[in-house]
Amino acid sequence: MRRPLLPLIALLLSLATAPALADNVVQHENVRYEYARVLRVTPVYQTLTATGMETRCDDATRIGRVVGAMRSVLQRAGGQSSGCHAVPVERQFQRPVAFDVDYSLRGAKYRSRLSDDPGHLLRIRVSVMPDP
Repeated sequence: MRRPLLPLIALLLSLATAPALADNVVQHENVRYEYARVLRVTPVYQTLTATGMETRCDDATRIGRVVGAMRSVLQRAGGQSSGCHAVPVERQFQRPVAFDVDYSLRGAKYRSRLSDDPGHLLRIRVSVMPDP
């Protein structure tokens, strides 16, 4: 009598676990690569500030340097001349940190921020999956 119950229990267990197994199925992506035409590349800049020291002299000292060039040379050799002092000077410069790229693929236009300038063509990864 035990033998007829075993297949029935096994069937009931398999039916109970079937929906759980269906949820765990891994759907593989359909992936292909294409090339999109780049329409525009706009650099994105980061502004940096650097501070350095410069020697500044008042007008009287400048005139004295023009008139007495030899005296000026000697004053520089001995250190700073009177009327001159070091002042901090800030300079700003920019460097590109990214690129905003407008491109076209199959008639649709897209924009992405990339780390490098792609040139005239941009390799695109196209992935298609059904919406569950």
